[in-house]
Amino acid sequence: MMSCLEAKKPSLCHREPLTAEKVRTTLAVLKGVLTSCYGPFGRLKQLHNGVGGSVCTTSQSAVLLRNLSVTHPVLKVLIASVQNHVSCFSDCGLFTAILCCNLIENVQKTNLATATAIKLNKRLLNFCTNYLRSESCGCRIPVDFSSTQILLCLVRSVLTSKPACMLTRKEVDHISTLILRAFLFTIPESTKNPIILGKSIIISLKGPRVTDSTVLPGVLIEIPEIQLMKTLPVRKSSALKVALFSTSLSGDFSDPGEGSVVVSYRVSLENAVLDQLINLGRQLVSDHVDLVLCQKVMHPSLKRFLRTHHIIAIDRVGVTPIEPLSKATGAQPIGSLGPVSPSSYGSVKDWHSAQFGCKHFFHLIPNEAPVCTLLLCNRNDTVADELKLACQTALHVLQLTVKEPWVLLGGGCTETHLAACIRHTTHKEPGNILQGEGCTQAELQLIAEAFCSALESLAGSLEHDGGEILTDMKHGHFWSMQAGLPSVVNWPDLLSQCGCGVYSSQEELSWSVLRNTCHPFAPQTCIPHEALEINQQPARGLIVDCLTAKLSGLQVAVETANLILDLAYVIEDKN
Repeated sequence: MMSCLEAKKPSLCHREPLTAEKVRTTLAVLKGVLTSCYGPFGRLKQLHNGVGGSVCTTSQSAVLLRNLSVTHPVLKVLIASVQNHVSCFSDCGLFTAILCCNLIENVQKTNLATATAIKLNKRLLNFCTNYLRSESCGCRIPVDFSSTQILLCLVRSVLTSKPACMLTRKEVDHISTLILRAFLFTIPESTKNPIILGKSIIISLKGPRVTDSTVLPGVLIEIPEIQLMKTLPVRKSSALKVALFSTSLSGDFSDPGEGSVVVSYRVSLENAVLDQLINLGRQLVSDHVDLVLCQKVMHPSLKRFLRTHHIIAIDRVGVTPIEPLSKATGAQPIGSLGPVSPSSYGSVKDWHSAQFGCKHFFHLIPNEAPVCTLLLCNRNDTVADELKLACQTALHVLQLTVKEPWVLLGGGCTETHLAACIRHTTHKEPGNILQGEGCTQAELQLIAEAFCSALESLAGSLEHDGGEILTDMKHGHFWSMQAGLPSVVNWPDLLSQCGCGVYSSQEELSWSVLRNTCHPFAPQTCIPHEALEINQQPARGLIVDCLTAKLSGLQVAVETANLILDLAYVIEDKN
């Protein structure tokens, strides 16, 4: 029977895709979904396949964007850009995506020529970047590594912005301390330049309380209880010699693909490979190896041979611990069954057996290597997965802070402060932004207002209960007031602290509703040291963000918005 041949369909060409109502509506829906997840009081989202499968509950951009199914090329560009940012910096994914959506929406309302809007967006981005990196920045705090206060505030800010972790204040404090300890474990004692940080392994354990979580130096390898009982109690006064295999030691044959294997008559492949494994075992014995770790499966005969010679043999370690094990032991992963080079071996100081909950572990204690294991306990799989991802994010932002030891004020204050700075500069010193761009001051005012509105709308997304959003006229910080209060009120009686927690309403401040147009003012720069109260209890309430991650998010948001605004045609091949 001949198959039916279908004529090739011509490609569909859509001119100016952002003018299509369907695209604008879809973009608005995506923005609504992301905005509702933003901040510590963001709403959770459940993602699942309509025909079955697992259900995912989250508010984190990494999980949300990975599980969202979008079809329009414009949305694919936006999501791909944000995912790329998150893969590099872990944090500020929702910040980036929401700001990008806000910019696209606001710039379209100005009806300015696209080229002009893009040009001015770039100038405003450059202004923001320069200001946030400058010494006069009013929302940047230096990180003093001789004190843990700011670092703890940074970790707490990451954890509290992930409501699906469902942590109490006590649990947040406990996990924050563990994350900081795990991070400090990865800093090598030697001061070589450049500093190469160690590794932290995170293991989730369902069942025990969150406060039972702990951090241990070295590497924990989960093994069945029966295998742990068979492990010989080798104890030596000197270091234990380690061999680490990344290849299978099961004796199975790898797939030859389209090739073929030629075997001589009466030769048994199984016996030949087993002989090779036993020869490998003999070399390990003659080299006085004490511990053999295998990423994959180890043949029972090889296991038995090694144990007979008092060598600890552990297989099915998995791919994730291989790099930390290599760092902890100094061993090079061995990828073949041939003779092992003596330089491939490593060593560890000692080992112990450990039990946490219903699971048993083999605990390797390194000599001096900066490697540790963070054991996270939680109530169920959903919360455990969310908490593990949040802890990975917190560890990553701490690493970024080592490279660039600054943090930005969080809680919406950096966004509103930036907006105040931009408005003041465009009204008082527009030449500092225009600088020969060939644009008029009126055009700059329009785009600057769209840019500021995008930042303020992003800050306002932190309020999910209909409360009033305010900004003070001195520092340009973000303030939130609960809904349902009378229109004529004494604001200092109802406001306690700004979003980041630096300033109190008891100061002599005046406020303006964020959505109302106010006269441009110059916000105070350079945060007074006494306002931070770093060494006092109020510093616990300070909300801060990673400078590196936020600057990247700001750049990705503006550049992606410019790219989407500049799309003249979308050509789709339907074949």
